[in-house]
Amino acid sequence: MTVKPLNDRVLVKRVEEETKTAGGIIIPDNSKEKPAQGEVVSVGTGYVNQDGSRRALEVKEGDRVLFGKYSGSEVKVEGNDYLIMKEEEILGILQ
Repeated sequence: MTVKPLNDRVLVKRVEEETKTAGGIIIPDNSKEKPAQGEVVSVGTGYVNQDGSRRALEVKEGDRVLFGKYSGSEVKVEGNDYLIMKEEEILGILQ
């Protein structure tokens, strides 16, 4: 099954962060925060302007993005966890 977001929404899969700090300290699972980075899996068709035309989204499939800690809605599809969020909730694209 595939998920196609509607309009200006984006489907993002979280990217897991390292479990070890730069100093070599291992972070236990229960104290780790959810990562605020992800990879764009699928994008919607774009914004609908007032005149009915569409404006394409700036992000595209495969982009690595930064988003806020509480951004998006969590969904589970075939055992995989994803976030669906509006493009405006994305803070930046990692290059």
